[in-house]
Amino acid sequence: MKANIVESVVGLFGVDEKNRIVGKVLLPQDPKRAAEILSEIQNGKITNEMRTLLEDLIKKGYDLITFEDAELARAAYDRFKVATGTENPSKVARGIRSNLGKIAVELDIVKKEDNIHELTHEVSAELARIRIKTMMQRRDLLAIQTIQAIDDFDKTINLFSNRIREWYGIHFPELDRLIEKNETYFRLINALGDKGNFISEDISKMSISPRRSEEISSAAARSLGAEFDEKDLSEIQALCDEALKLIHIREKLDKYLDDVMEEVAPNIRELTGSALGARLISIAGGLQNLARKSSSAIQVLGAEKALFRFLRTGAKPPKHGIIFQHQAIHQASKWHRGKIARALAGKIAIAARADAYTGERIGTKLKADLEERIKEIRSQSFKPPERRKENGKSKFA
Repeated sequence: MKANIVESVVGLFGVDEKNRIVGKVLLPQDPKRAAEILSEIQNGKITNEMRTLLEDLIKKGYDLITFEDAELARAAYDRFKVATGTENPSKVARGIRSNLGKIAVELDIVKKEDNIHELTHEVSAELARIRIKTMMQRRDLLAIQTIQAIDDFDKTINLFSNRIREWYGIHFPELDRLIEKNETYFRLINALGDKGNFISEDISKMSISPRRSEEISSAAARSLGAEFDEKDLSEIQALCDEALKLIHIREKLDKYLDDVMEEVAPNIRELTGSALGARLISIAGGLQNLARKSSSAIQVLGAEKALFRFLRTGAKPPKHGIIFQHQAIHQASKWHRGKIARALAGKIAIAARADAYTGERIGTKLKADLEERIKEIRSQSFKPPERRKENGKSKFA
């Protein structure tokens, strides 16, 4: 015999194939508590109320029980070893819910049929609050916000760098080409100030090699820059000090992001690193959304403009999106990048599903499989393919 499980704001019902209610468990009349129970059931959990109803139906001989939610059906099968199925939307469920006012009056839950609308509104409002709160508690949102904050910090630090290099370049222009790393540039100015203080011994204390220290010292001695007084230098040094604080905060955010990704998406982190993995989750709109995407969609995430241009005009399609940041792709030969991008996207798709649904740690195996596949791709063609000309431009054949 078959029974359908129908959830409602007044209770859980077991309905047979003739649309008769053959089992029921009423929910508390407190809207908040009723919403909590319904929320747990909608998330695939067998609550005490659901357990009581299922045990009653099984005792009555119902050996096939259908649900509207596949996850709940799996949970019921795992717990009770009874045959389960899904029907969504269910005609039986629609029939029960359309007559819920009458059923509620018969069960003495409300006095009038119209009162069911007020109860439905109250329970629905509580359910919405629970869902919003659950959404805000998602840990992947922390990864998204952190990587976006890191990107903001990078932009700000670059703005500071451009301004400081131009400003201090009036005094010591030669230093700009000698020091590429922003943090080192800021520290030198903050510690030494005037170019006359750029002595090789003092410069080497800033973790700079003796040879480069000597180059900087010689450049300072021959510099054609303008002279700055103490007030001019103090303003630039104050700006350097603020930039160094930003760099320090960014480093802390990097460490925090790594911890969050280890908790939220360890398999993706193992494959891509924390920063790239968090960017993929951010562009997708969350870990669950990323897990639902196909590998081909993941491959071009972040290259939407190029993809739409291809669809609209027939221009060259993108081979990769943001996953180009992965060293296996951006360090590869141009003729290998497309195949490596496909291989990486496929592994990311598997990793995302494991992180989102099972929690199984398979990142190490996926990474080893990816490295093996990359070796195979590289071994297939050591040399670039022959080039052909198309519209006057040279392209790979």
